[in-house]
Amino acid sequence: MSGHSKWATIKRKKGALDAKRGKLFTKLIKEITVAARMGGGNVDGNPRLRKAVTDARSQAMPADTIKRAIQRGTGEIEGVNYEEIVYEGTGPGGTLFIVDVMTDNKNRTVAEVRKIFEKNNGVMSSSGSAAWAFDRKGLITLAKEAATEDQLMEIAVGAGADDYTDQGEEWQVTCSVELTDPVVKALEDAKIAVKSSGPAYVPKNKKQVEGRDAEVCLNLFDALDDHDDVQNVYADFDVSEDELARIAG
Repeated sequence: MSGHSKWATIKRKKGALDAKRGKLFTKLIKEITVAARMGGGNVDGNPRLRKAVTDARSQAMPADTIKRAIQRGTGEIEGVNYEEIVYEGTGPGGTLFIVDVMTDNKNRTVAEVRKIFEKNNGVMSSSGSAAWAFDRKGLITLAKEAATEDQLMEIAVGAGADDYTDQGEEWQVTCSVELTDPVVKALEDAKIAVKSSGPAYVPKNKKQVEGRDAEVCLNLFDALDDHDDVQNVYADFDVSEDELARIAG
């Protein structure tokens, strides 16, 4: 959920994520296909593909499905040509959103994403309107029980990470994009399992929202994240634990 894992945890407990497995597979297949198209089908020589395949395997995606996605990317079998696009927009209370998209129909997707913003008191805006409020970073997530704070300080920061934060049930480690693989390798060499890793947009400052604004921000985030063409959503809002509990009911 790219910084909103506390909300994701509450939704899991309510069972609202059960229907998302198929959509997650779709997103992973797209990423594998694009990674293979851009860098070739050899996972050893293509870091982006290696990460995509690792993510797919962690979700128990069948090997044949992964193989076909790679073959579509390399052109060995016929497939869809996906285009990568970044959309930006604003939400309630001046909150800012960045949306990573992969689509085979740009006109359809831009219209649908714009409509999602409009339905949730937001506005899709021009390039650069939100990006200024974010840093492009490497983002690594780990289960809370996978490492102690002392281990993160010694191993992750020792390998070049900038910082780590407690996100409830997981740790988030940030670093420069080019140091993502070395930091992940250092953690894995120390037998610390990594849940996910890759480039992300990290807000420079978070805006605390509450009441109706908090509800609408979360609804907008979820609606964007649920769209089949959306790979990742990033936002600069934060919601307190008490407010999340109130909204979850």
